[in-house]
Amino acid sequence: MKIGLYFGTFNPIHIGHLTIANHLVEHSNLDQVWFVVTPQSPFKKKSTLLDNHQRLEMVYRATKDYSKLRPSDIEFGLKQPNYTIDTLTYLYEKFPDHMFALIMGEDNLKSFHKWKNYELILENHSIYVYPRLSKGSMDTQFKDHPKIHKVDAPIMELSSTFIRKSIKEGKNIRPMLPENVWQYVDEMNFYK
Repeated sequence: MKIGLYFGTFNPIHIGHLTIANHLVEHSNLDQVWFVVTPQSPFKKKSTLLDNHQRLEMVYRATKDYSKLRPSDIEFGLKQPNYTIDTLTYLYEKFPDHMFALIMGEDNLKSFHKWKNYELILENHSIYVYPRLSKGSMDTQFKDHPKIHKVDAPIMELSSTFIRKSIKEGKNIRPMLPENVWQYVDEMNFYK
C-alpha cells in the first residue's frame, strides 16, 4: 500500500487540507493519505496551538467519512524535537509492507534542502508537491527530480492562521471548516 503523509499542526484542519488530500488520493497512485498531526514542541510553546489530542480529534472528525483519509498520532510518542527523517524511519520499521511518500506545498519544497537528511528522504521516498502561491525560487536539484511529482491540485490559499484570527474577531468562518469540525470548535470555544 502506498501512503501519502500530510504533516501539519492542523490548528484547525480546514477544507483546504481536505481538498488537497482528497485530490491526491483520487488523482495519483496513493492508496491513502494520513494526516500526521505534529505535536507541540516542548521548546516552542505557542498559546494559539491547541493541545495535541484536541487537534487530533479535529482531524479524526474531518476524515471519518472518507475511507482513504486517516488521522495519525504517530509523532506523539517520538522524541522531541522530531525530524521528518525520524518519523519515516519509525514508520518503515512499524509498517514494512507500506511505501510512504511525503505531501508538501511548493513553498515547503523551496526550503527542503535545509531539512535534516533531505538527501536520504529523497533517496527512499517520493514527494508529491501541490501548488502554492509563494515567493522565492526552487533549488535547481528539485526541478526535474524523478522522485518529486508536481500535482495539478487546486490552489488553496486558505490558512489556519486566517481562520484562528477570524474566529478571534467574531467572524463567521463556518464554510471554511468541515461541519463537524466547526461544531467542535464552536462547542469548545476554541481560538476565541
